[in-house]
Amino acid sequence: MPKGTALLLDMDGVLAEVSRSYRTAIVETCKHYGATSISLDIIAEWKARGGCNNDWKLSLDLINTDPNGKNGLTLDQVTETFERFYQGNPDNGTSGLCELETLIPKKSTLEEICKRISKDRMAIVTGRPRKDCDKFLRLHRIDHMFGACVCMEDGPAKPDPFPVVRACELLGIKPSLSVIMVGDTPDDIRAGLAAGCTGVGVSTPENAESAAKEGKDHDSGALCTAMKECGEGVVVVQPGFDALLD
Repeated sequence: MPKGTALLLDMDGVLAEVSRSYRTAIVETCKHYGATSISLDIIAEWKARGGCNNDWKLSLDLINTDPNGKNGLTLDQVTETFERFYQGNPDNGTSGLCELETLIPKKSTLEEICKRISKDRMAIVTGRPRKDCDKFLRLHRIDHMFGACVCMEDGPAKPDPFPVVRACELLGIKPSLSVIMVGDTPDDIRAGLAAGCTGVGVSTPENAESAAKEGKDHDSGALCTAMKECGEGVVVVQPGFDALLD
């Protein structure tokens, strides 16, 4: 990557493989409240529309669309149930879906990027709560590679440009086209472009695998198409984003 470039990475679907954790927690939460029609494909469709950066709220919205979904639920109720599936319960020995998360890019790829542009020009921009963000980075021993993390608690969520602008502030740089925002949803790309940065999409492992089974390109799915439609010049790279090293 050219010297002077800064790299901002979304976490879910970019760094963390979450089809069996966050995405499954949405499905299980919906099922818990009677919304049995909700699937991973439906979640992807909603993510492609945009405005679905908060998985707790998305779960509630999906429950409300299912004719068998329980009525009158509050966001707090749904959040508590979601977190029970995602975090597990140490008191009774129940494992959480969070334990199924894996690191998508090769660690060597991240190390090479960090070597080229330094940790002071790398940041995480995620809709995760900070405790979940920090836990994942520490677990995979990549926390030392990032100079800043902007999380759910810090302000308005993507597609608002705030998280991207805030990450630049924390890194001590100005938003510009040399700042690359990498994400797996239109919300990520729109936030980056609105901040005056370059947006790069990445196909998630499950989407790339599904496309391959159908004999299609990795970036042919609804989410990838929606990202490319966010603005002229937006590209979508393979999972793991090795292409960023070229």
